Amino acid sequence: MAAAGQGAHGTPGTPRVLRAMNDRAALDLLVSQGPLTRTRIGELTGLSKPTASQLLARLEAAGLVRTTGNVTGRPGPNAQLYEVNPVAAHVAALAVDQLGITAAVADITGRVLGEVRVGTDAVDEGAENRTARLVATAVDGALAKAGLGRQQLHGAVIGTPGALDPETGELRYAPHLPGWHSRALKDELAEVLGTPIIIENDVNLAAVAEQYDGAAQDFDDFVLVWVDEGVGAAIVLGGQLLRGATGGAGEIGYMPLPGAPLSRGGDRSAAQPDAGGGFQQLVGSPSVVALAREYGAPGTRTVEEALARDDVRAEVARRLATGLAAVVAVVDPRLVVLSGEVPQAGGEDLRARVEEEFTGLALPRPELRISDIGGNPILIGALRTALAEARDAVFDTG
Repeated sequence: MAAAGQGAHGTPGTPRVLRAMNDRAALDLLVSQGPLTRTRIGELTGLSKPTASQLLARLEAAGLVRTTGNVTGRPGPNAQLYEVNPVAAHVAALAVDQLGITAAVADITGRVLGEVRVGTDAVDEGAENRTARLVATAVDGALAKAGLGRQQLHGAVIGTPGALDPETGELRYAPHLPGWHSRALKDELAEVLGTPIIIENDVNLAAVAEQYDGAAQDFDDFVLVWVDEGVGAAIVLGGQLLRGATGGAGEIGYMPLPGAPLSRGGDRSAAQPDAGGGFQQLVGSPSVVALAREYGAPGTRTVEEALARDDVRAEVARRLATGLAAVVAVVDPRLVVLSGEVPQAGGEDLRARVEEEFTGLALPRPELRISDIGGNPILIGALRTALAEARDAVFDTG
């Protein structure tokens, strides 16, 4: 007798389960490699020609694949090409910051069809359910550019500073995002959009982008350190993201270090409500600009201007190395990826100085790289996550 709940997908090893596994293997190949012939799919999956033909007929009938022309210029009859049907599913990806929300909508192949940026002033400050309405405005704008409606969305992933506490559902470590701290936030957003929602820490999503498309593609053990307005880290060990009991693993902006004021209890001071404490007050973007002014350039306004000064680069490198040494001593990763406004502005010279400062500070000496992701890494990571979730659901033919 089959175990309870097993009937929906069949017993492992049965023809139904094997068919579903073959279907998923073929679909994943079409996603990663683009259009393929039936013969090539058979070669890559190890399936016979009749089985590959049955598989493609089944997936075409289900609306998951479609034909897209023929291979020409070869002896014999032209072979038909198959590809994943782009309209099989659509997803939304969002990146949230203090100034607004960037939203993108993509089809199941990952092709972005529409992208918009919505400022926080898009919805009046006193409006009811303002946060949910801001998210809806951003998603609707991206959908409109894509020529789609909400009913065509299969899921959404939102990248935001902080992390959802798995016990309470509350967004923690992000006091600078007013309106995002409702314990029912996830449900409120899902109800507004009418689709499943994942809310993920923004730096974790940047690490996902690095794993798929960036500097960490060949690494299962790495730390991504995000140095921008805020400072945080994503820790990946054995290919798995480390989250912590309250979702706060990697909140190194609060890490106490010599020369930095403490941030007790995660509170912000009235004088510097967005500065945080600890490591963030040493290397965050506002602190880098302030450092240049302190060093005799009172007109400095941007991180790029600040890091153009040799003395500022040297001091920022020293501060970064001190904080990274504490992380490396605990985690011992093979790779540290530096991302965010400060590393991007400092470039290779800053990276080399940090590496030099590492001498004597940390016994493990991981490789140190600057992120080479083009575009918004948080948005790219959110899109990758949303696509993985949608494919798991839509490509399941069992």
